[in-house]
Amino acid sequence: MAFSFKEYMETYNRDHQNKVNRALHSIGIPMIVASLPILPFNPLLGSSMFVVGWILQFIGHAFEGKAPSFFRDPTFLLIGPMWFIKKIRGKGAQADGGTESAAN
Repeated sequence: MAFSFKEYMETYNRDHQNKVNRALHSIGIPMIVASLPILPFNPLLGSSMFVVGWILQFIGHAFEGKAPSFFRDPTFLLIGPMWFIKKIRGKGAQADGGTESAAN
């Protein structure tokens, strides 16, 4: 089966419907991503950000009542940051679980 970014985003949206989970992911995902370049220069800060970001993600999934998507497929580790980018750009990741609208 070929990789389909759209299908991965749709699945990610379906797996992340709870508002608390979405809010915690909106904090946790950028915290995890931002921690990576910080780690070599300030290991304590970088690793603290990384761990807290993941804690927020798992707390969110407790509210969602579902395991993280990457448990099924590690590709979702890359889809999460893309979901966040689309969210802040206003091109998807709506609260209703939809992806890009036809107007975008």
